[in-house]
Amino acid sequence: MPVNTGSIQLYPIQIRSQAPTVEHIPSAIETAVEQIIQSSDRLQKLKPGARIAITAGSRGIANYVEIMKAVVKCLQAKGYEPFLFSAMGSHGRGEASGQREVLDSLGITADAVHCPVSCSSELVVLDTLKAFDRSIPVYCAKEAVEADGVIVINRIKPHTSFRGDYESGLFKMMAVGMGRAKGADMFHGFGAGLLADMIPLIGRSIIQHAPIVGGIGIIENANERTAIIEGMGYEQIPEREKELLNQAKQFMPRLPVDTMDICIIEEMGKNYSGTGMDTNIIGRMRIEGIKEPEKPHITYLGVLRLSEASHGNANGIGLADLTTETLVQSVDKTATYLNCMTAGFAVRAAIPMTFPDDRALLEGALKMLRLKDIKDLRMVVIRNTLHIDHVWVTEAIYEDIKAEQGIVLADEPFPLAFDKEGNWRWNDVHGTVNRS
Repeated sequence: MPVNTGSIQLYPIQIRSQAPTVEHIPSAIETAVEQIIQSSDRLQKLKPGARIAITAGSRGIANYVEIMKAVVKCLQAKGYEPFLFSAMGSHGRGEASGQREVLDSLGITADAVHCPVSCSSELVVLDTLKAFDRSIPVYCAKEAVEADGVIVINRIKPHTSFRGDYESGLFKMMAVGMGRAKGADMFHGFGAGLLADMIPLIGRSIIQHAPIVGGIGIIENANERTAIIEGMGYEQIPEREKELLNQAKQFMPRLPVDTMDICIIEEMGKNYSGTGMDTNIIGRMRIEGIKEPEKPHITYLGVLRLSEASHGNANGIGLADLTTETLVQSVDKTATYLNCMTAGFAVRAAIPMTFPDDRALLEGALKMLRLKDIKDLRMVVIRNTLHIDHVWVTEAIYEDIKAEQGIVLADEPFPLAFDKEGNWRWNDVHGTVNRS
């Protein structure tokens, strides 16, 4: 007998973070560039007119365009000739045209940042390392090697597939992003168990053999706002990035509870996480030989849509238990499989149980749960794994968390509803709370 989903009450809550926020991006970038200049003898030796390459990645970093534009402006004011170059591993299909599409979707264009933006698959082998009983070629984007200096820019945060002193950040941008498709394929070929060791090994080699003058590390708070922007000379990167990663872990957003019957994610995508859904948020790795996180625990995870910014790359869809025909039909298998084969995590491309619409998906999950009383349902609904400052929860969860610090009821509870096509009514008057 079908469950009456209309009897489910949703409570829109806001999760307030106490983490800092950068109030004025241009000023913070000016300070970061000065930090690089003061601590980098390589940059100090460059004369006006020197060409400085700036990494342009594929992540949906907060204030990304403004950050890049400000870096370019600062360098130009000092007489340098900056340009951006694609540094996104195998993303964008590993091709120049695909890289251009990704950067365009992020707003990273020559007109927006006021300097050239180079997209290419050209590489140089900088070094050959001997480690793990094999020879390891160190690949680097040709534009970076031919420039007079390189500034590496990236968000520093926990990775979605491994743990170590260096995860997502400047070293990974050098080891994987600047290595483009061939470098990313080689890197991921070592398997998840060695990735944490590979990042500093390759990163240090690139610092030694490429004209890296420094880096700018970005940390975001739990509300996806820029919290820290810090510049560092090339010699400071190894030590300072470790410290900033620990800080980033303190700022990481979290779901309001650790135990859920159902978690519904409105949209997954590469602009939210490299795995479409951040494994740190959902508590799932699904990598052979790697221990699953102890929390949070989600019995059934459903995802409804794939973001347009993903361009069909549904890497991470296999982390879910249930999905919709709408999402499945938007998958570009070539892009998805390339990403998953490069990483070596085949299960993350596996298509979950697929339902014709949102209502059917939820009814399927409820049927498997076999709850005796729908009021006991522990369900959390989020827009995506990047924006979880506003979420919807059922009454059973709200009663558990309503007295916690930082939890605010944003509006009156309302009954779950679907439109005539069976899709979630995200845009009703209550739904708009979650889109602020």
